[in-house]
Amino acid sequence: MNAYFFIKGNAILSEFYTDSEKKIAREFLKNKHVVAPVEDKDALHTIRRKIAHVAANIIRHPTPSDAEIDYFLNHIHEIVSVTELNDFRLKVITEMNRDVSFREMYFKVGRDSLIALAGNELAMQRRINLSIQFPKDDSSLLPIHADVWAGDSPYEIVLWLPLVNCYATKSMYIIDAETDEKTQANFNQFSNKSSEDLYQSVENKAKFINVPFEHLLLFSQNVMHGNRVNMEAETRWSLNCRFKSILTPYEGKKLGEFFEPIMIRPLTYLGLDYQLPTGFYE
Repeated sequence: MNAYFFIKGNAILSEFYTDSEKKIAREFLKNKHVVAPVEDKDALHTIRRKIAHVAANIIRHPTPSDAEIDYFLNHIHEIVSVTELNDFRLKVITEMNRDVSFREMYFKVGRDSLIALAGNELAMQRRINLSIQFPKDDSSLLPIHADVWAGDSPYEIVLWLPLVNCYATKSMYIIDAETDEKTQANFNQFSNKSSEDLYQSVENKAKFINVPFEHLLLFSQNVMHGNRVNMEAETRWSLNCRFKSILTPYEGKKLGEFFEPIMIRPLTYLGLDYQLPTGFYE
């Protein structure tokens, strides 16, 4: 049978998928995440250049040339102190989201992969987030969690985009899919425990994802993930943004508030706008 359906979590991929869609879908369903090359390098480099220039302007540092950007970002901890970090990060976020082309460029870096995994009628997070994690700094930690626990929709996918090479503790971790399912199925055992207790119980199944620059990470926010102290010698810069198929259910983060439509097909517009004639039986 060629239909696409689920039996106890096992997916059968339809022949209506292209070969490239099958490949990325199989990997995503197996691991709950996938790493892939960016699809528009010009858009990525424009994003990184603008962020580096904004960052340099905020701290009144000479504007780095294209050849200097990688070093500037990786070594920003030598210029900005830990106490200044969060204020600095928020200022960069504010400035980058003021750019009306920023979200469009962000979508371009993973357009085909997003469509293959989430559909071609999409809503996108209105503001893109930025994480900056200094070496050996414990002030920017994200404890183990799944976003759905905080009221996010299980239909959302995260596009995580590094602006520098991210590896080992300079990256984020995702819990092995099988371990994640078993742990969440027996989550009551952690009712009186901390997030650190939870992490320690699955630490040996926490995979730090290697995402080189010019690659992206797509992951389901239903799976447990987080970061630890960055023990590498360089600073991590990564962007993250959520997407979802526009007609899938919403939870706490609503369309028009947290999400904004970016792709709606003409027939969907007509269908949503249509009203049956009335008055025949009055």
